[in-house]
Amino acid sequence: MSERTVYEYAIVRVVPRVEREEFVNVGVALYCRKQRYAHVKIHIDASKCIALDPAIDLDLIHRHLESFVKICAGEKGAGKIAELDQTERFRWLTAKRSTLIQCSVVHPGLCYSAEETHRELFDKLVL
Repeated sequence: MSERTVYEYAIVRVVPRVEREEFVNVGVALYCRKQRYAHVKIHIDASKCIALDPAIDLDLIHRHLESFVKICAGEKGAGKIAELDQTERFRWLTAKRSTLIQCSVVHPGLCYSAEETHRELFDKLVL
């Protein structure tokens, strides 16, 4: 890509005990309309999650996050939300909610390559 284009991203978080408002960054969702890019990268640090809640169900979290990735990618068989266009899927995934899986506010930026920017943000904010 030779020109910078607008992208949006949100940090995906696991919130083991919603009432405590503590969280672990587990992923980054990134959307770039112009490059037709909408993906979620995920990595769960189990020790951090267990430190916040020793009774946490990591298998449940893995299943929820897998569906998050599939919905963002628009995979067939991932449900009605996955059938929406990229913009609508990204907005639905990053909508404010009070559940085990939450996203930060959406942040904008400019990039040459959405894929490369996604990798950089993921490395910086999750790993």
